[in-house]
Amino acid sequence: MYRKLMYSTLALTLVLAACGGSDPADTTGVGTETTAAAPDTTAPAETTAAGETTAAPAETTAAATETTVNAACSTDSDLLFEPGKLTIATGEPVFPPWMMDDDPTNGEGFESAVAYALAEELGFAAEDVSWVRTGFDQAIAPGEKDYDFNMQQYSITEERDEVVDFSIPYYNVQKSVIALSDTPAAQATTFAELAEANLGATIGTTDLDYIEQVIGDTDTAVYNTQADTVAALNAGQIDATVVGLPTAHFLTAVELENAVISGLLPEQGDSGEGMGLLFTEGNEYVNCVNPALEALHESGAIDAMAEEWLEQGGDIPLIEG
Repeated sequence: MYRKLMYSTLALTLVLAACGGSDPADTTGVGTETTAAAPDTTAPAETTAAGETTAAPAETTAAATETTVNAACSTDSDLLFEPGKLTIATGEPVFPPWMMDDDPTNGEGFESAVAYALAEELGFAAEDVSWVRTGFDQAIAPGEKDYDFNMQQYSITEERDEVVDFSIPYYNVQKSVIALSDTPAAQATTFAELAEANLGATIGTTDLDYIEQVIGDTDTAVYNTQADTVAALNAGQIDATVVGLPTAHFLTAVELENAVISGLLPEQGDSGEGMGLLFTEGNEYVNCVNPALEALHESGAIDAMAEEWLEQGGDIPLIEG
């Protein structure tokens, strides 16, 4: 019943920054000028010798840098919360299609599948992945954490990035509105119509930010967890809420008896920046995780997992501002 909730996903665009080193051409130029002042009979030999001498330190430096990076990213790296283990935090509870049966350890659901694929890319066996649970808002607070990174659909925003660090995006999700079928919110086509409904969302989420700042609702009900928000919707305490489209497909199919996806929401500001893994501010292990995520994107592995767990067809209208 929980398997494979599909929808049309936005294409994810990654901007990869290339690391630059010193320019060997400058050194060669100096060597050439020195050689030019020497007698003609020695110029070829000196030029060749200078070229070889100049190249050697550069190669040695590159090799040393690579060795240092590999050591920092090894499975027993001191950068890890517990060397030899990859410690990942997620929510309490967790929901399909992101994770199945409230069990992050089974490798089922999009985020659980990505987590284990990422662990393998980093060199960890499945049994060396350790999970801890946190509240959504709790993880965004500054301070040291008892895990390497947190994975629970965190949208990358400038405000959050001031107190925590993020990986490159592993997925880009579009927001949507789910509403009780017998309320006007189910037929809403504009922000103004939505703002007239009784809306609610989970504290600390960009879903709540979207309702308050973009839709313009000034009386949004705020709940501590997504489970509380869903319970309020089921009880008729609110008419509608905003969630990512994959979550909306699951909730309307399984958790909510009388609700529909009333529409998609246009991207506004941070809402389209993608979801990233959340790290403690200054945690250098993000520099190990980003190349591993890039490799999973380039191989098509993440696209395949999104197709299996998240994407679902269907013509859903866009709610205009």
